[in-house]
Amino acid sequence: MRSVTVTIRYPGSVISCNHYKYKGGIYTKPEAKAFMDELGWLLKTSHIEDWNMPISVTCSGKFKDKRSQPDLHNLLKVICDSIEDVTGINDKYYHTSTGESIIDKTKEPTLFITIEEVAEGNLI
Repeated sequence: MRSVTVTIRYPGSVISCNHYKYKGGIYTKPEAKAFMDELGWLLKTSHIEDWNMPISVTCSGKFKDKRSQPDLHNLLKVICDSIEDVTGINDKYYHTSTGESIIDKTKEPTLFITIEEVAEGNLI
């Protein structure tokens, strides 16, 4: 079973499913697009498009305080859209979940995105 975890800077609420699109969902905000492009480049060498489907996508993170701590579930839409953009795999083949959200005042806000093949016996 293949797996990859990438670490990426959390740019703030601009990547929340409530904020990253505008004009009725037609346009992606430039800051969100930059995040999506960066995530795509981090994942490109993993060749997820060659993996067995479905895949599991988990988002965890470290944040400075509870006030800046996002609802990780609201970030999954932009993360899944990023994966779909780079791999061409429709997000209907993704199982999504949220992981741990840690408060650490000494670290910059960071997301940890783990993508794994789902073992046949674990299909939902």
